[in-house]
Amino acid sequence: MQQALQDGGFLLIEATSNQVNQFGGYTGMQPEDFRRFVLETAQQCGLPEERLILGGDHLGPNPWQHLPAEEAMRHAEAMVAAYAGAGFTKIHLDASMSCADDPVPLPVAVVAQRAARLCAMAEAHAEGREICYVIGTEVPVPGGATESLSHMQITTAESVRQMLEQHQQAFLQAGLESAWNRILAVVVQPGVEFNHDSVVDYLPEKTVPLQQWQRSTPSLVFEAHSTDYQRPEAYRQLVQDGFAVLKVGPALTFALREALFALAAMEEELVPPAQASHLVEVMEDQMLRRPEYWKAHYHGDARTQQLLRRYSYSDRIRYYWTGSAARNAVSTLLHNLEQAGVPENMLSQYLPDQYVAVRAGRIACKAKAIALDRIRQVVESYASGCRPAEARL
Repeated sequence: MQQALQDGGFLLIEATSNQVNQFGGYTGMQPEDFRRFVLETAQQCGLPEERLILGGDHLGPNPWQHLPAEEAMRHAEAMVAAYAGAGFTKIHLDASMSCADDPVPLPVAVVAQRAARLCAMAEAHAEGREICYVIGTEVPVPGGATESLSHMQITTAESVRQMLEQHQQAFLQAGLESAWNRILAVVVQPGVEFNHDSVVDYLPEKTVPLQQWQRSTPSLVFEAHSTDYQRPEAYRQLVQDGFAVLKVGPALTFALREALFALAAMEEELVPPAQASHLVEVMEDQMLRRPEYWKAHYHGDARTQQLLRRYSYSDRIRYYWTGSAARNAVSTLLHNLEQAGVPENMLSQYLPDQYVAVRAGRIACKAKAIALDRIRQVVESYASGCRPAEARL
């Protein structure tokens, strides 16, 4: 929100189906709760509501794949209705995943029919608002790959054409011509991905067929997921090549974790052990007590798993920051450093970029400002890529 205020543009914030749904998701929030949370934060930051766009990501049977398809789809319909009713105006319809009694992979025609069914539910609960839709899905699983990235599969222009054809047929058969005309983007895999310890960088020459297809269909753009950790120049190139919607998630909480762990290392040198937050140890303890958010993702021996819990690009530690133990530890950390002060010469050792920002007078030498600035570095890379070329010049 600070970045949007600085840039003067719009801010798109999305919740994913397993994060926010009619049952609360892993955040404990239903769509209306999430909307209220975002608007209250915007009010605190001074960001006008009209500059916010709320989106729903991977809305479909994803959280209920373990159920039979019909039961999973009923849950998905209720979720989409809740998102539409709460005022979300950009919805990614993703029915690509196979449910318990489905074939693998799911035929495109079935995916399209289910997407149309979800769209009809959104339209019925939009309360007069015009919702823009995104269809399609990326090849790897949402949230980052867990295996080798040596066989990255880039979406072909032909598969996009076939997917759109099947979806258009399903939408028109369902009487959703108006909604079809509000399809904003198609999710594709442009060859960007990350796993636990490596990142696949964007190579424009590998997406030339997609670029050509997009230029021939100017009413649609591409939406790219898992663009976390790309180099800043890649975001500018992605936008130029038609990938106009760039999704970021774990890179933001990864930067948060980096900042807090660095501040905790400084705290160890500045504060007596009895008063310290012991943040790193607290987070490790919480992840071991409740391993359900990382156990299926982090493999190897005990030491390897410990390193992944702390440093994996997939950043499964993000699921634990809202717990009471983590919140208390962070609060203690910030309080201790507020009392002790953050020596700028020590800051240079642990967070050199923030040291430069402090020396330049851009941020205060305060723990919270330092952590926020580390996150802003990631956000700024995206903002720079999404600004019009004239503004960048």
